[in-house]
Parts: sequence; C-alpha cells; structure tokens
Amino acid sequence: MSKPDGGTAMHRTERPLGLPRWVAAVLPLVLLAVVAGGFFATTPFASLDTGGEPLPDVTVTHTTLPDDETIVLHVTNNGPDPVTISQVLVADAYWDFDVRGAGGDATLAPRESAQVVIPYHWNPGWDLSFALVLSDGATIHHTLVAPSESPGLTTDLLVTMVVVGLFVGVIPVALGMLWFPFLQSMSDRWLHAILAFSAGILGFLAIDAGFEAFELAERVPGAFEGPALVALGIVGSLLAVQSVSAWRQGRADDGDAHAESGLWIAYLVALGIGLHNLAEGLAIGSSFALGRVSLGAFLVIGFMLHNVTEGPAVVAPLARGERPPVAQFLGLGALAGAPVILGGWLGSLAYSPTLGALFLAVGVGAILQVVWELRGMIGRRGRAGTALNLLTFLAGLLVMYVTDLFVAL
Repeated sequence: MSKPDGGTAMHRTERPLGLPRWVAAVLPLVLLAVVAGGFFATTPFASLDTGGEPLPDVTVTHTTLPDDETIVLHVTNNGPDPVTISQVLVADAYWDFDVRGAGGDATLAPRESAQVVIPYHWNPGWDLSFALVLSDGATIHHTLVAPSESPGLTTDLLVTMVVVGLFVGVIPVALGMLWFPFLQSMSDRWLHAILAFSAGILGFLAIDAGFEAFELAERVPGAFEGPALVALGIVGSLLAVQSVSAWRQGRADDGDAHAESGLWIAYLVALGIGLHNLAEGLAIGSSFALGRVSLGAFLVIGFMLHNVTEGPAVVAPLARGERPPVAQFLGLGALAGAPVILGGWLGSLAYSPTLGALFLAVGVGAILQVVWELRGMIGRRGRAGTALNLLTFLAGLLVMYVTDLFVAL
C-alpha cells in the first residue's frame, strides 16, 4: 500500500537485536535477577550494620468473647522476624494463656496470625487492659472497651442477618424506587435536578465510606499496609467500573441502542450503592459477632431513613427512557439492597479489619465513577452546572448527612 509521500508502509517484523522475540522479552528479567542476586551476595550494607535488631511489630486486630470466662485476642506478627509471646498481663496481673494457630507453640512466624486465649472472668461493660510481653522484653498493649459476649456463628445469627438486611437494605431501596412514576411525570429541568440530587446522595456515601475506610485502616495489621490497601481499593474499583462504562460506550458507538439507554446508568448506580451496602452489612455482621452492637428498633429505623433515599437514585436514570419490565426493577433493587445480607454473613463468619477497609474502599471508587456517569448523563440531556442542579446536589449531601445522624444515635 502506497503512502502519500510515495513510500511503502511496512510492518516491522525484524528481530530486536537479532534475537527471537521471546528472548528479548525475557532478557531484562533474567538480568534483573542476576543483578539482585549479586547485590545480596556482595552485602554492600554489611559495613553499616551496628548489630542492632529490628523492633518487633505485633498488632492486636480485634477481640472476641465466647463466654464470660474466656477472652480471645487476635494477633498478627507484622515484622520480618519470628516473635514469641512469653507472658500476658490482664489488668496489670500476670495470667495464664494459650496460643492457638501458631504451629502449636507461642512463636509467630513473620506475617502469621494467631489467637491468644485467656481464661479470665470478665464483667460486661467493664473496660479491660492487656499487655503481651514478648521474649525480648517488648510489650504490646491493648484495651477492650465495654466488653460484651460474642454470640459466635449460629443459625440464629445468620437468620438475624437476613432479617436485618431486609429491613436495612432491601426494603428501604424498594420503597424509594416506588417514586419512579412520580419521576416520570417531571419536566426535564426537574428530572435533571433529581439526577443531581442522586449524585449528591452518592457523593455523601463516598465521603462517609472514605473516612470510615481510612479510620479502619489504622486497625489493619502493618504487614498489609492499611492506607495503601484503601488507596488501591478506591483506584482499582474506580478503574474497573470505568472499564465497564467504556465498554458500554464502545457498543453505543457501534449502534447498539440498548447501550445508550438509561438502564445502563441505573445498573451502575445500583452497583455503587450495592458495594457500599456490602460494607455496611459487613460492619453490622461483625458488630453482632463481636457483641458490640444491639440493633434495636430505633437503629433499624435510622438505617431505613438513611437508605430509602437510595431508591430514587437507582431509578431516576430510567425516567426518560422506555419503561423496563418489572424483572429489571427487581434486579436493580436486589443489586442495590441485598448486599447488606451478604455483608452481614461475611462479617459474622470472619470479621477482619483488613476485609472491612477493602470493601469500603471498593465502594468509594465505584461510587465516584457512578457520580461522574450521572454528571455526564445530565450534560448530554441539558446543562449540568445550573443553579438548580447545584442546589439539589447540595440537598442530596445534606439529606444523607441528616439521616446518617439517626444511624449514629
């Protein structure tokens, strides 16, 4: 094929440096391994070694109380060297203990987790202080605030998580979705305002979950780099949702009418809310499993008020398109609300600050991308930066803040 300048377009197939392609691809990795091996073999930092040992880094991630005669401390060795738990103090008194999950002894290998089981009679509501004394004399302190018995994993607990999940996640979202006929009757100007209101709701969820994620990251064992894990979860989920959106836009450019419909945006909104509710369910389930929360009727009502505003956010993108079948509405509601139940089960089965921080971060990233999608949707149908849209976006933030106060009470 001739080019405009008279030259000929040629596909470059010659071998790089005269080597097969696979050799050229592997060669840098082989050289890197050789250089790294030589570095460790020559030990260039040996002359700087003063003989000091690194300080041990042990974290007490959380505590469970199977009964009023037992305390279980969940610990992780974050350091590069093994550590041995020699003694345990409870309320400044030495106490018997047993270490489980550490190879049958009290020594934890690097990155290893274990349970320190202490036979101690505790009183509900009375704070307790602990100190783990390591073999080198280092001391790890931990305080248990207002202890109460952990119910553990039972059938009753799992059923309770289903009930709470229905009332906290599924039912409020379904009730909010009943505003769909009202949204269809709105003018374009006010519908755009409702979409901006939905973006404000999602924006508050992202802000709230972001603060919670970084707060929880402080309890993540140092070996897992809590703040970096949160940042990775936010950026990773944002890019993942963005890739789905880019794929959808590609199909739309190819003439797929379904890819242009508001149903795509509605499912993205439901996905973002669902990921947030997954983390919310994880917090509820872990609180039940650790015996730290008694979800009374008032608290459930607070969650319902907080989550009912998520329903209009899900269905608002559908108000100007062809009305989807009922099955689509059921799918949207399940995607947005049902993850509360799954999160509750996960939190009851295996509570972990690391998992909780990651779930929250994933929800933040997904929600931020969905907010951007809503802004683009408003911009395609009108002008996004009107005074009314900005005010309703702010109203969405304020409504979620006010309803969040009911949950915090």
